[in-house]
Amino acid sequence: MVRFENVGMRYGMGPEILRDVSFHLEPGSLHFLTGPSGAGKTSLLKLMFLAHKPSRGLISMFGHDVATTSRAELPGLRRRIGVVFQEFRLLEHLTTYENVALPLKVTGRNESEYRDDVEELLTWVGLGDRMQARPSTLSGGEQQRAAIARAVVGRPALLLADEPTGNVDPEMGQRLLRLFIELNRLGTSVLIATHDRALVDASRAPELIIQNGELTYRD
Repeated sequence: MVRFENVGMRYGMGPEILRDVSFHLEPGSLHFLTGPSGAGKTSLLKLMFLAHKPSRGLISMFGHDVATTSRAELPGLRRRIGVVFQEFRLLEHLTTYENVALPLKVTGRNESEYRDDVEELLTWVGLGDRMQARPSTLSGGEQQRAAIARAVVGRPALLLADEPTGNVDPEMGQRLLRLFIELNRLGTSVLIATHDRALVDASRAPELIIQNGELTYRD
C-alpha cells in the first residue's frame, strides 16, 4: 500500500531532512511515528500526503510510483488519504458540522446520505453541542477534535495524524485512540505521529522511529 525505498528529502538546496528512509505499510495496518522534535516526522508525513516530492529514492502509494504519477492523477490519490494537521485548517466561514461534512459533500453525495453519520461522529468526539459553532469560537482542543472528525468521516484508505492528541486531555486522547483503532478495524491503514508515550503504550502498535533523519522499526 505504502512503500518507501531509500528515500531522501530536502527543502530547496538545504541539507537532507530525511536520509535513506525505507519501510512498507500493509493495507489495514496501524503504526506510530515517533522521535524527537525536528527529527523529520512532519516531513515524512508531507511525502506520504503527496505535498512534497523526495529528492531521491522510490515512493509507491496505492501501487502508484509517485515520481511518474501525473499532476492530474494526484487529486484522486489524495482523496484516499485522510490527514490530521497540527494547524487544524478548518474553514472559518463554515460551521463545525459543515467542516466535518466537507469531504463527503465534495464527492457529490446528498446531505441526507451522510447527515446522521456526521452528527454521530461529532457526538463521539464530544462536539455534539458545537455543531453550529464557527471555528473561531472553538477552543484549541475542540478544533483538534473537529479536524480529526473531518479526516476520518469518509473512512479513508490511509489516515495520517500529526500529533492528534496534542491539544486534548488524557481522557479524550484515549477516546480518540479508540476511534483510530475502530477505523483501523474497518480497514483503514493508520499512521499516528506523536510524542505521547501513553498513547503508544496503550495500543502496543509497531513504531517507526525517526532520529536525525533516519528511520528504524520497532515491533
